[in-house]
Amino acid sequence: MIQVKDSKKAYDVIVAGGGMSGVFAAIAAAKNGAKTLIIDQNGYFGGTLTANGVGPMMTFFAGEKQVIQGLGEEMVKRLVARGYSPGHVLDSTNYISYVTPFSAEGLKIVLDEMIEEAGCEVLFHTYLIDVEREEKTINSVIISNKDGVSRLKAKVFIDASGDGDLAVQAGVPFQLGRESDQAMQPMTMNMKVYDVDAAKLRAAVLEKPEKFPRLNRDLDVMKNTEILSFIGFEEEFKQAKANGTISIPREDILFFETSTPGEFIMNTSRIINESGVSAEGLTRGEMLGRKQCEELFHFLKTTIPGFEEAKVAYTGPSIGVRGTRQIKGTYTLTNEDVLEAKVFETTIAHSGYPIDIHNPKGEGTVSVHSSQNEEIKDTAFDRSAFESYYSIPYEIMITDELDNLIVTGRCVSASFEAQAAIRTTPTMTALGQAAGTAAAQAVKENKAVGAIERAALQDQLIEQGSYIKK
Repeated sequence: MIQVKDSKKAYDVIVAGGGMSGVFAAIAAAKNGAKTLIIDQNGYFGGTLTANGVGPMMTFFAGEKQVIQGLGEEMVKRLVARGYSPGHVLDSTNYISYVTPFSAEGLKIVLDEMIEEAGCEVLFHTYLIDVEREEKTINSVIISNKDGVSRLKAKVFIDASGDGDLAVQAGVPFQLGRESDQAMQPMTMNMKVYDVDAAKLRAAVLEKPEKFPRLNRDLDVMKNTEILSFIGFEEEFKQAKANGTISIPREDILFFETSTPGEFIMNTSRIINESGVSAEGLTRGEMLGRKQCEELFHFLKTTIPGFEEAKVAYTGPSIGVRGTRQIKGTYTLTNEDVLEAKVFETTIAHSGYPIDIHNPKGEGTVSVHSSQNEEIKDTAFDRSAFESYYSIPYEIMITDELDNLIVTGRCVSASFEAQAAIRTTPTMTALGQAAGTAAAQAVKENKAVGAIERAALQDQLIEQGSYIKK
């Protein structure tokens, strides 16, 4: 019989999940005076950037305008000051304007420091296993860790689990995957390799730029940027699939140099028809992802210039999930909201990242910038497409069912297409800061999270460095 121990501590805010949205929610809540606890199943913060090998951060910018600032930018400045990042650099794939490479190990340290300085309490290696709710209030959460099973109470709870775990256990309705068929974007097992001759790789592009239509849109970026972002080798990849050495259902290879010269993150594996909210699906995905990475590494070594002496640092550590559940909030952000850059009176964040959908069923990736309202093509490239950005309202993070729950991260209330735009890590830092600030405001005013004054929330975010166009 499992005994549930009541914790002697009570909190203003408990954050479930230490990814990029959760960690900044906790920091913001604590900075605004709330006694805050953050729990995470890992032993470090950073979510996809540290646990799934994702990188670089894409993107804090819309063209030359930085539309994501606040705590996320403070993190970047700390990384730069410590030599863990070069800062914001031009994207040589010409997909967006700027990307932000970083050291994953450095990021762990910086986030630890920011959490400690804010005065947050932390429980790593801790799992959320149940939620206790009475009418429209969550009274407590049940957690499991090496101390056993415990009950924790708070005034406001923030679900930053990525999959809406806390919200769903509390009875909040949700949409799983694509509205038409519940299909989810593919999962990816990233692979980090090192000892790549980046100069040789760059020379291969500059020698035959017509082979690389994405890179050839603005070849000056490829010539001049110190840190490479890369997509291409479609013909070689197609041939490898034809002869059976590659089984990855993708059309090209995509990889990004980190802050360490010659070290690249391979974002190329594609696990389709599996669910990120199924233990069996995640298990199959992990195993298939490693198999795909082994195939990919042999392909790189034997086919791609500059990879002849490359070595594998690691895969993962865990498989990356792009999207699963979207909670049904008091407002749902739509495809049209993103493409038409709809203006909201309750905006708490902006983003310039486009709709980016990896085909849930196989090959193909669809990308649409908000100013274009059409799929990005390899012809008639116009860098002004990067300048558009859209708004994200507070109401996608709160629900009609509960008065003391805020949801942040990739599982907020958004359509399949809109979520494909807002899911990347810089946007998560902005959503997290807004969620934590709102939670602290609700505690301070003794109000339901849906009843707080939106203008006051916006003013507080702006005062603390966020960019919000009012």
